[in-house]
Amino acid sequence: MEEPECLLSSRFFLKSTIFEVNLSRIRLTWRNLQTKAASGSHNTSNKFKVVSGSVPMCEIIAVYEAQGISPIKNGQRWTQEQEKACQGAFTVSYVEREGQHHWRPRDVTFHWPDTPTCRHWVSTIREQISLLNHRPKRLLVYINPNSGKRQAKQIYEQRVAPLFSRASVSTHVIVTRDRDHAKDHLASDADLTKYDGVVCVGGDGMFSEVLHGLLTRTQRDAGVDQNSAEQNPAPCGIRVGIIPAGSTDCICYASVGTNDPVTSALHIIVGDSHALDVCSVHHRNKFLRYSVSMLGYGFYGDVLMDSEKKRWMGPVRYSVSGFTTFLAHHSYEGTVYFLPATDVSGSPRDKTKCRAGCLPCQRDGRPLSDDSGKDKETPNKDHHHGWQMIQGKFLAINAASMSCACPRSPEGLSPAAHLSDGTTDLILVRDCSHFNFLRHLYRHTNTDDQFDLGFVEVHRIRRFRFVPGNDLEPEWKGDRPIQFSPSYGCQPTWGRWSCDGEVLHQATIEVGVHCGLIQLFARGIEAQEGFQEQSTPSTQTV
Repeated sequence: MEEPECLLSSRFFLKSTIFEVNLSRIRLTWRNLQTKAASGSHNTSNKFKVVSGSVPMCEIIAVYEAQGISPIKNGQRWTQEQEKACQGAFTVSYVEREGQHHWRPRDVTFHWPDTPTCRHWVSTIREQISLLNHRPKRLLVYINPNSGKRQAKQIYEQRVAPLFSRASVSTHVIVTRDRDHAKDHLASDADLTKYDGVVCVGGDGMFSEVLHGLLTRTQRDAGVDQNSAEQNPAPCGIRVGIIPAGSTDCICYASVGTNDPVTSALHIIVGDSHALDVCSVHHRNKFLRYSVSMLGYGFYGDVLMDSEKKRWMGPVRYSVSGFTTFLAHHSYEGTVYFLPATDVSGSPRDKTKCRAGCLPCQRDGRPLSDDSGKDKETPNKDHHHGWQMIQGKFLAINAASMSCACPRSPEGLSPAAHLSDGTTDLILVRDCSHFNFLRHLYRHTNTDDQFDLGFVEVHRIRRFRFVPGNDLEPEWKGDRPIQFSPSYGCQPTWGRWSCDGEVLHQATIEVGVHCGLIQLFARGIEAQEGFQEQSTPSTQTV
């Protein structure tokens, strides 16, 4: 591979040692010129000295002239004479990887007697950073002060705002006053032309607010009728960042690998971008909501319904409601119609998980045999144009558009689900004993295959419809089932859907997956091998 053109090359002091520092358009590197001398010496004090370092240009946060910073030699500050000989200095802030997918800001300071040389390096590095046009310069920030443990405002002001300031990212901050404040403001009042991105500080519910506000406005501006399940929504043209401050933060876990606010802030600063699938949910030709993580009927819908009555208990209400709902053991009859994604790479039972740059997400949801982006399902003689039907009694019906991993469920509901492959994983849990259902739930907390049970089945799909009760196959319009009136003779009563943490009181729904409808400030979870290799991109020691 051809070496990139070297823009600058100079010698500087780093921790009292002379380094050769090189700058290209894609990377900043430094190399200890005294390594050979140190290796030939028996002086063990050189054992842990920095010998080399490298950081990609795209992961430099900022560069600035260092004032009042003296180099240190053997744990002691330099003398005044030594400091006078090295009055010029500049500091480079960059991203350093730690364990558990955490990113941290790190600084390296170079010294040299010639101040104009240092200033030239600062201006040149800044010029190269300015050429990275994917980086945001202006952000609209919404803070939900009631998210999670009610620490969102403190998290932003103490841990995130200083990073944005260091990276010269300007912000306009709005602390939401009540429910749907951010949604309503984005849908009507916000002048989005002034910003390069929207950031929400809070939990998954806060992200859902921002998502609905942006997509509602986008569809209105594009002339798309949201009530039509047949129309494809227009993609949103502005990226969204999430600073996690909620209870589960499953969207951050699925897109970044952790719910660490500093890591998310750094992904925003460097301008990462990753598409995210969005599901639209309709009931009888009426739009209900969008979903990006999970739709749950039966168990998860009942847990959410019960927890809403216990809001006074705080976050512990979810555990209490989960326990009481498990004991109640309600099952629901119904019929699921779904369109399998038969021409995509990967399946819900894969051991290979969604990672940064993975093939299914890179294909933008296109079938393997078709580059046009349109679904071409093979007709099935037993079903209409590839649609399939499953009827029965279910404890839970879940649709996971991402892994839905969180601290309590490190693998998530569907460990192999992808962020932007244009599909969702439909998980059907048939009626079974308390013990068997507990086995299924327990596998969410470990690495066992949660689908390897006789009463559980999973399908990777593009669309689905659910009708409660004992209804037979509906009439068809073209290549999809049309709405119809269900019978009312089934027992027990209908359940409710949980849609990204919001209750849907309509049981009969139609769901379509829309590939890459919105862009996140994220790059996907970095593979562990590559993450470990880059865990200390700036320094290596001997």
